[in-house]
Amino acid sequence: MPEGPELHMASRFVNRVCCGLVFSGSVEKSAVSKNREVPFQCEAYIISAQSRGKEVKLTLTPVKEEDGSPSATDGEAGSPGQMDIIFRFGMSGSFELAAVEEIPKHAHLRFLTRDCPRQVLCFVDPRRFGSWAVNGSWQPSRGPCVMLQYEMFRQNVLSHLSDNAFNKPICEVLLNQRYFNGIGNYLRAEILHRLKVPPFERARTVLEASLHKEPTDELTLSKKVKVKLENPDILELCHLLPMEVINLGGKGYNSDRTDGSSAFAAWLRCYDVSGMQTLRDANGRTIWFQGIPGPMAPKGSRTPKSKSQKKTKLEEDEKHSVATEGHTAKGKGKVEQQRSPAVPEDGPQRNGQNTKAAAGEQEAERPEGAQGTRRRLERKRRKPAAESLPMSESPAESGRRKTRAMKSRNK
Repeated sequence: MPEGPELHMASRFVNRVCCGLVFSGSVEKSAVSKNREVPFQCEAYIISAQSRGKEVKLTLTPVKEEDGSPSATDGEAGSPGQMDIIFRFGMSGSFELAAVEEIPKHAHLRFLTRDCPRQVLCFVDPRRFGSWAVNGSWQPSRGPCVMLQYEMFRQNVLSHLSDNAFNKPICEVLLNQRYFNGIGNYLRAEILHRLKVPPFERARTVLEASLHKEPTDELTLSKKVKVKLENPDILELCHLLPMEVINLGGKGYNSDRTDGSSAFAAWLRCYDVSGMQTLRDANGRTIWFQGIPGPMAPKGSRTPKSKSQKKTKLEEDEKHSVATEGHTAKGKGKVEQQRSPAVPEDGPQRNGQNTKAAAGEQEAERPEGAQGTRRRLERKRRKPAAESLPMSESPAESGRRKTRAMKSRNK
């Protein structure tokens, strides 16, 4: 899932690729998207972007041509006003700039350029969990950005430590955007791992240590920065690690692990790394960690397998299946070879004659007792059914039948 660094890099991408481009016409929405239409249409407008935590704001500003360069209309009569669109990326949102003939498959919102060759800025979201709000503003329920508003973010957390939210495990509180706007699943794992903090330790217990680390006014700015880098606390890492991801370049976290994410993969020390332990928190999210989970770990929770572990297990099962099939086929071949009779050199006809002769020899060698038993069984089967007494015959009928039989013999 894109987190604070990915959304900040997305805003920088939009500003870079849209610099000097003039857009025109209406904003197009895909038929499958459940988000609302964007009621904006203009002959010429420009696009700029900025981020705050896990949100990105696109600003559409109408322009007019002056000396060949665009300038804002400042709400002139007959021109549409400026519009802000707030984007939340969900599980797979991103921005792409493409040629009109090569629009990405999952482009759910499209802004077309005016000049040829025409291009289109697309909001791409394959899983469709992303959303946008027309004429929106930053969500008031979200706290200050951990990257761009660090001092406000730190003060917001430390001034609310008495809230009930901080009674929960630290791994769950780090995903609370009211206090940690921009922190997501991979960042919380990396922050706790590098500080060696058990993920299911009470959040208030972990964060109270930051109250006693407030720098004094006697320190210069350079010394404050040095202390922060050499011995960071958990709130400082919430700022430093996202900035490290931004400085790596590329797109940061990518669920497909493509598009130059090798530097990001090398940067990870805990999240989805082989050998780490995993548990599910109370919200069903997987947390990666090393060592003891902490006193608030859920009891009886099942350890989920990561994608890499599932892939390795699948490959091992396939190898074992192939090896077993090969061994079975080899064993069957040996058994069939042992069971099949040797074919004589004279060919099939002689082989048939030998089989009949062998059958005659076996019949001759059979003992008389066995032959006599077989003949008696055959005679018993040939007896007519009338000789056997019917099951329903009464004693009187049986006596009359015997009397008639004796009279017929005397005659």
